[in-house]
Amino acid sequence: MTEEIKKACEVMRSGGIILYPTDTIWGIGCDATNEKAVQKVYELKQRFDNKAMLVLIDTPAKLEIYVDKVPEIAWQLIEVADKPLTIIYEKGKNLAENLPAKDGSIGIRVTNEAFSHALCERFHKPVVSTSANVSGKPSPAGYCEISSAIKEGVDYIVNYRRYDRQKAAPSSIIRLGSGGIIQVIRR
Repeated sequence: MTEEIKKACEVMRSGGIILYPTDTIWGIGCDATNEKAVQKVYELKQRFDNKAMLVLIDTPAKLEIYVDKVPEIAWQLIEVADKPLTIIYEKGKNLAENLPAKDGSIGIRVTNEAFSHALCERFHKPVVSTSANVSGKPSPAGYCEISSAIKEGVDYIVNYRRYDRQKAAPSSIIRLGSGGIIQVIRR
């Protein structure tokens, strides 16, 4: 796993995009602070950049680096979450300009899965994590369901967990708004 993480980090540092296992489904990833790399992901997914992608980080302590104001409830939600939880915050910062939604919001998930956690930790930056599919097509539940177009369009495919047959599911998504408004997007 160590060599896979090293290679994935090298690719992302050079502006490339990767296909990798996450704490949910397989994801397309890149340096979340690199505008050109983020654009490559949008193009691969054939997706307009007005639909934001989420990012992974390895520890809640990094939230304040990438979120303008972290609501108090976010810390509590992260602490009690018993499955992967993506939280959409009102305003991101220190990220590629084309990554947040048009309203400035950004989805961030703290990953605890071994590979994606170690990848974020070693990369020292947030990593884009978007489903490994062309926009509008079903999200693949495992590596074997990822289309050849996606596999051929990335700069590096991680070998770790390629043959894992366990079906994965997307994360829960909660949007935190001003005034303490909580909106459940996906359970």
